[in-house]
Amino acid sequence: MDKSTDEDEEELNKRHAYKMAKKKAARDKILATKTIEKGLIIVHTGKGKGKSTAAMGLALRAIGHGMRVGIVQFVKGVWETGERDVLAKFPDLVTIKAMGEGFTWETQDRKRDIEAAETAWAAAKEMIADDAYRMVILDELNIVLRYNYIPLADVIETLKAKRLDLHVVVTGRNAKDELIEIADLVTEMTMVKHPFRSGVKAQAGIEF
Repeated sequence: MDKSTDEDEEELNKRHAYKMAKKKAARDKILATKTIEKGLIIVHTGKGKGKSTAAMGLALRAIGHGMRVGIVQFVKGVWETGERDVLAKFPDLVTIKAMGEGFTWETQDRKRDIEAAETAWAAAKEMIADDAYRMVILDELNIVLRYNYIPLADVIETLKAKRLDLHVVVTGRNAKDELIEIADLVTEMTMVKHPFRSGVKAQAGIEF
């Protein structure tokens, strides 16, 4: 590398350091204005993969901080999943209630689906009211709400009345507008490409 090239590289590094210093100063100024600490209502929705997976990642992060987490699975209760086996190794910090019986097209019994949803929602309300929990995950609640198996108004009222330090995470496609409205954080998973469309079946460690 010749001298002129060395000088060009040095000048590039100086400009980069200057730009990053300005960016850091601006970022620090913004962060200084963020002073509120509160429990969040978090919604993971959309047609893309990863909604429940992201929620379980939050559960792992929370227990890493010694927080107690409650999880109610409204649909996937009949499935054996890797995350459930892992989280079950922390019984002092995690309570998992896998109460669903599968998707409604699998059970083909609307009355049974409604009863299962009502039982799961009752368990969820108990967790939300329990001061021991710092995070409650309502996995696939959006599916239950989509089919009107439990009253949306009761869900909205319960979440709005939660204690200030409790995080509640709701997953599932087709989140209701009313839920999105009261949420603090909403992420929509967008599917760009999925192996299922190419004939690849659900696989351990990826889907469950």
